[in-house]
Amino acid sequence: MKRIIFVIVAGFFLSSCNYIYPDKKSKSKYVLVIHGGAGTILKENLTLEKEQQYINKLEEALLAGGEVLKTGGTSLDAVTEAIIIMENSPLFNAGKGAVFTEEGINEMDASIMDGRTSSAGAVAGVHTVKNPILAARTVMEKSDHVLLIGDGADEFARKQGLDIVDSSYFFTHDRWKSFEKVRSRHINEMEKHGTVGAVALDLHGDLAAGTSTGGMTYKMKGRVGDSPIIGAGTYADNNTCAVSATGHGEYFIRNVVAYDIAALMKYTRVSVKEAANFVVLSKLKKIGGDGGIIAVDKSGNFTMTFNTAGMYRGVITSEGLMDIKIFGDH
Repeated sequence: MKRIIFVIVAGFFLSSCNYIYPDKKSKSKYVLVIHGGAGTILKENLTLEKEQQYINKLEEALLAGGEVLKTGGTSLDAVTEAIIIMENSPLFNAGKGAVFTEEGINEMDASIMDGRTSSAGAVAGVHTVKNPILAARTVMEKSDHVLLIGDGADEFARKQGLDIVDSSYFFTHDRWKSFEKVRSRHINEMEKHGTVGAVALDLHGDLAAGTSTGGMTYKMKGRVGDSPIIGAGTYADNNTCAVSATGHGEYFIRNVVAYDIAALMKYTRVSVKEAANFVVLSKLKKIGGDGGIIAVDKSGNFTMTFNTAGMYRGVITSEGLMDIKIFGDH
């Protein structure tokens, strides 16, 4: 009789555990944070129509990436989807809206990192890949390397079956006018920044980060900023956080900004917001490094931190939050 009672009781606890487990799983959360560049972004410099265009496109990217996460997709897929939408828009300095170098051509960079495996891929100085973020991901998943550059990266992307376009695809009148202004020295250095990026936490608890850019208007031929540099413009580690940066790349490279934020969390146990505030608002600002970051940690805490007048940014979460901002109202 005692044995029968034990079996019944044990069976009850086992069935209870099986019942509770899905409840715990239901508490899993997802978060997607995106940015479309930081710099001298002032309300008085944007028409209401242009402001709404930015808001609409950021919303489109958030909803697309959020749908991936909502349906159980990976953080890598969500980051990729959100960035593709921004790359395909002439509003942002990446892909279709990439700025021009001093030679009047487009040289684009991108990177992506998987926080679960620490795998990463990047491309720099590509000219013909329609979506550089896909090229970066293909380097990560289909090669033994992390970073490919120039013609080699374009050729690899073509062999992998990615969309290849004529360089004229990237021409936009707004970017060309900016190029001509810089060439005639009628533009402020601050107005040359621009990048897109995304970081995500999925329902499986995995983090990912990605960044894509056209660089700086009128940049020197062959110049590469922080966006394709793992640890500088992009970093993801399931144990800490995922980070995507935007700003004056040289400062972000020298200060290994994305990794610095993760390392602060790892070694000092500060929050993602505290780490970002120290690196972006204190350390970078003191040396003249303008820009910002987006980051999300393994628990779903996120931050959108910048030291410039504004940053195109937005977030969507499983808890029903959706917020899009442009100007300096942190």
